[in-house]
Amino acid sequence: MRIEDIETPAVLIDLDLVEANIARAQTILDQLGKGFRPHIKTHKIPYLARLQMKAGAIGIACQKISEAEVFAADGFDDILLCFNLLSPAKIARARVLAEAGILSTVADNAETIAALAKGMAGSAVPLRVLVECDTGMGRCGVQSPQQALELARLVAGSAGLVFGGLMTYPKPDAETQVEAFLSAARDLIVAELGSCPVISSGGTPSMAQAALAPSITEYRAGTYIYNDRSLVERGACQITDCALTVLATVVSRPTPDRAVLDAGSKTLSSDLFGLQGYGMILEHPEASITALSEEHGNVTLHGASPRPKVGDKVRVVPNHSCVVSNLTDRVVFHRSGEVLRHEDVAARGCVV
Repeated sequence: MRIEDIETPAVLIDLDLVEANIARAQTILDQLGKGFRPHIKTHKIPYLARLQMKAGAIGIACQKISEAEVFAADGFDDILLCFNLLSPAKIARARVLAEAGILSTVADNAETIAALAKGMAGSAVPLRVLVECDTGMGRCGVQSPQQALELARLVAGSAGLVFGGLMTYPKPDAETQVEAFLSAARDLIVAELGSCPVISSGGTPSMAQAALAPSITEYRAGTYIYNDRSLVERGACQITDCALTVLATVVSRPTPDRAVLDAGSKTLSSDLFGLQGYGMILEHPEASITALSEEHGNVTLHGASPRPKVGDKVRVVPNHSCVVSNLTDRVVFHRSGEVLRHEDVAARGCVV
């Protein structure tokens, strides 16, 4: 079967491009002497994580405990959970994985550390906790190296926990700022506690600049395996590196200058990232997907030549591939358009 024979909308994964993207990223980190910990929130598929591990990854990163459980059940035994856990129920689930020697997690406040310590009370195996640092991105994380030391001290002094190091999700292209923060925090912590075992940074957009932050010991990235239009616009990859596309059918041509696809916000996502339009149509790059409803994509055809006809199938590179993964139950793997198989997105919907 060829991809043109598939019912639409469908999410296609070009396995040749996936393998090339995995090899390219692993080579970058190997040459820098850094451990590579791919973030599986992009693909959510154990088969692809195994390809990443086979290429040389040291473990995986997850964003939610439910994702970690899916991958632990599939045999993955080194998982970093990059999210504050607060509820007793989630911490109880994390304890099961921690006691199996599978899970580490992060914290950026005393309340989270106290909750983790309470949930791990009496455990024979401590939970490794990294202190999350805000090095400029403006998400979670302590705001200074001194605060990082204070939380590291708190983790180290909490029964049931062990201090594992530092973690950040950095602002793209800010490696000098990242290095200044992390190296200062490391030095403070080593001076008082004796060691800072892991310094974990990440992000696909900054991977090529990872050498500018020499203090990091491991790197996390997720989107690189598929890439997407947002990364093309940032200059992190080429459109020819985008392994995930959405196959859609032109179901209407209401006017000469407009087409309608059978893929809307439930397939392509509504993320814009400051871009114009909701994806790039490979067969008609001059066209623009200007509006989405739930099941339809409106395409403006000004400048597109030739123009698509009703019944034509097109491939769309979405703005944000991670969200597209979480919107579909199954993806279609292919090589050069030849369908290999369908694969369930095992951790799809794991947001709790």
